[in-house]
Amino acid sequence: MSTVRWGIVGTGAIADAVAGDFQFVPGGDLVAVASRRQAHADAFADKHRVPIAYGDYRSLIESPDVDVVYIATPHPHHRDIALAAIDAGKAVLVEKAFTATLAGAEEVVEAAQSKGVFAMEAMWTRFLPAVAAAREVVAWGRIGDVLAVQGDLYAYRDYDPTHRLFDPALGGGAILDLGVYLVNFAQAFLGSACSIDSKARFHPNGVESAATVSISHVGGGLSSLAFGLDGPGPARLIIVGTKGWVEVEPRFHHPAVITVNRSGVLPRIIEAKPSGRGYSHEFAEVTKRVSEGMTESPTMPLSDTLEVMRILEECLHQAGRYPEEASVFGG
Repeated sequence: MSTVRWGIVGTGAIADAVAGDFQFVPGGDLVAVASRRQAHADAFADKHRVPIAYGDYRSLIESPDVDVVYIATPHPHHRDIALAAIDAGKAVLVEKAFTATLAGAEEVVEAAQSKGVFAMEAMWTRFLPAVAAAREVVAWGRIGDVLAVQGDLYAYRDYDPTHRLFDPALGGGAILDLGVYLVNFAQAFLGSACSIDSKARFHPNGVESAATVSISHVGGGLSSLAFGLDGPGPARLIIVGTKGWVEVEPRFHHPAVITVNRSGVLPRIIEAKPSGRGYSHEFAEVTKRVSEGMTESPTMPLSDTLEVMRILEECLHQAGRYPEEASVFGG
């Protein structure tokens, strides 16, 4: 297809943040938005110059004018919306965390594979030029064999139990919102986990305000990760190898610079700035793959998404948290 037509489901903060980056997506066109309130959809469409605004999700999902559905709702709503879109034959890009539960993620993956439609988790960090440069440095063997990933991600937010970030019914808490970045990064460079040890502290309503995760990976690598919503932090991340290390410039989940450090060699600084706010790269990836008739991205394959969800769910369970998927359409 010459132009891939996008629709956004959800009009919250992340949808608002990414909409402007479609101008940097070759072959991609944002044509529709949907909210459960028509007024919200209209306001979003006016702000971002989106041609069609729907006051319900299903109308966008079933629209013949939309090829790909970007799902930007709270985590527990992802499963139902993705399943409905896949059933309608639409490709889907699902915000991270992919779902609220591993079982929900498995349902979505099985449905997409059965239907033969494209599906991907919207882990935008994997597609940033600086992170792509880090992958190349590692692939070339510049730092030897990868031994470890160490990182932190703190982002202070005032505690408000009615806000999505802290509402247990909406999948709130540090693990699904912040931990997903670090776990995804560790999994990308070290592979699957064979043991997971997580500790958390909590807000008054029981959702985790912060957590640490120590992972032993199948290939022998180790990752040490810390994150939280209750304090600020630098968001540093390093990839450690047998011959050196790569430092991903803070804040690591949207970097423009990496530094390659090797024993006995001056550090090499690699600058690789993103287009727009950085979200354009994941949308360009999906647009390209859908145009080619592919059903997965080799950079963010569904097997990686399932492994990340498995790790996150184990962290949640160790914290005494058992999120559930939410019914969006009823019945």
